[in-house]
Amino acid sequence: MMKTKIAIIGGGFAGLNLVKHLAGKEEFDVTLVDMNNYHLFPPLLYQAATGFLDVSNIAYPFRKFFHDKVNVHFRLGKLQKVMPEGNKVLLSTGELAYDCLVLATGTEPNYFGIENIRRAALPMKTADDAIEIRNYMLQKMEEVTIEVDEMRRKKLFSVVIAGGGPTGVEIAGMLAEMRKRILHRDYPELTGLQPRIHLVDSASALLGAMSVHSQKYTYEVLLKMGVEIHLNTQVKDYINDTVIFSDGKTLETQILLWTAGVTGKIFEGLPHECYGRGNRLLVNEYNKVSGTRDIYAIGDTCLLTSDRNFPQGHPQLAQVALQQGRNLAANLVAVIRNQPLTPFAYNDKGSLAIIGRNKAVADFPKPALHLEGFMAWGIWLFVHLFSLVTYRNRFMTLANWAVAFFTKDQSLRMIIRPRSDQQSSRNE
Repeated sequence: MMKTKIAIIGGGFAGLNLVKHLAGKEEFDVTLVDMNNYHLFPPLLYQAATGFLDVSNIAYPFRKFFHDKVNVHFRLGKLQKVMPEGNKVLLSTGELAYDCLVLATGTEPNYFGIENIRRAALPMKTADDAIEIRNYMLQKMEEVTIEVDEMRRKKLFSVVIAGGGPTGVEIAGMLAEMRKRILHRDYPELTGLQPRIHLVDSASALLGAMSVHSQKYTYEVLLKMGVEIHLNTQVKDYINDTVIFSDGKTLETQILLWTAGVTGKIFEGLPHECYGRGNRLLVNEYNKVSGTRDIYAIGDTCLLTSDRNFPQGHPQLAQVALQQGRNLAANLVAVIRNQPLTPFAYNDKGSLAIIGRNKAVADFPKPALHLEGFMAWGIWLFVHLFSLVTYRNRFMTLANWAVAFFTKDQSLRMIIRPRSDQQSSRNE
């Protein structure tokens, strides 16, 4: 029997869930392509960046995940070009032929064309980013312990977080907790000094996609935790360790964390007409890319406007990606079996954001319900724990959380850097 060759580019929530639902289906030969050899759980990246989780707790190798999945293969590589006329893609590791191509490449940080920020800010999208943030911030803390110049100490002892969405809120809360419970135990040289944490957003409220109740509670809690919040404030540039805002005000810092926005990836070979707002690929109700024959897009990288409950497109959330992966798998099977297709309709299960220890917010649409505080915190922990892909990840994460909860600390604050001189020579 001739098998349909499915090439899936991207092993995030959407791509991996599609693989899981196609695994074992003898009609398909599935190849997952990713630039990393592991699946990552991005909602917990901020805990890896602050030393409360190890990256291995929230990542898992694709090849180990695909054990016993005889129709599933993995290919390490980065997509460089789509060649629809030949049903092939060009990867950084060679060509790959397909009968059906699925783009699930997610998003990348949006620096809004500001080159200084692209060069100097610290994004938080990948495991590499989380490790870099942890290393960089710990290095700056070591520097401030021996710094005698007050102006330089001020720059080293201030953190600016651009972006008041869930990631910005969560890392601001985590840093505030660490300032209160950990800083002066780790760095007794800094007793009596307090680093400043600035959270900046161009909107009029934090957590813009959540309810007014969640926004108000989050704002009030972060203020009590000592976070300095700047709303209706847009970052325009970052020059000489100085963040410049649209109103002309400035903040001096050597630590600018960038969570202010994301954008889709543009690939050679797909016409400009395929892309919509935010460089997201325009798709129909079955997630097929507009103007193409055998190309689909799912997850954050696509813009589907046919869902009557989301006429402007779906939020770029894990639940959307998971549901689109499952729905596309069912439709690909239906095509093979000459069965009717099912248009995608998002089942909104609610939104969650954690702020700090015993503090979180939760909004549920059906029934309309808002929770905050300890109960929302418990739900956040439960949902994120059981969203991890393997039992190993869940067990290790739970163990780390238990240690952090009872000790109010964690022991993962280590500066670990690769030897760049050796790495570069080996890659030559």
